[in-house]
Amino acid sequence: MKPHRKVGAWTFFRQWLKNPLRVAAVAPSSAELAAAMIAELPDDVTRVIELGGGTGAITRALLEAGIRDEDLLVLELNEELHAHLHLRFPRVPVLLGDARELAQLARGHGYLEQGPADAIVSGLGLLTMPHPLQRDILKAAFACLKEGGVFVQFTYGPAAPVADAVARALSLQVRRGDFVLRNVPPATVFVYSRTRR
Repeated sequence: MKPHRKVGAWTFFRQWLKNPLRVAAVAPSSAELAAAMIAELPDDVTRVIELGGGTGAITRALLEAGIRDEDLLVLELNEELHAHLHLRFPRVPVLLGDARELAQLARGHGYLEQGPADAIVSGLGLLTMPHPLQRDILKAAFACLKEGGVFVQFTYGPAAPVADAVARALSLQVRRGDFVLRNVPPATVFVYSRTRR
């Protein structure tokens, strides 16, 4: 295990101990889960937003997959994890803030001046959130996505992370991706896209 991975895992676990409802897992995402998320991105993807960067497992995978530093925007609500991401990825724009305010934050940073994102990847604990909070986060996310863009979310357990009522209200369609056993805990990837009207 690389030293930064050990530091990241301890940082993540400490944040989970402080607030288990806000930090959805006890350990950072595995390389296998990151690969399953990346596999769901469009072939021509160049611009990506990550919600809930955590310790950077998926951030690193996105960069290794060819996403340029300046074309990746990472949002993290937890101050200690935000600081960790800043140190680990100094050339990547890492913003501290609430996913409900994604559109304003991305606009304020200037990220959207280069155009909307092709995809959003999310490690947020949507499954445990109240429906109005799910709706506000997804509404903000899709405001930053290009037409035909995808929102890739992982979750623990078999249920889709976004309530059916929320998906219907936002005209979203969902597709189940891979189940990743080699993650703590095991996770399932879901892909959301907007139904064309």
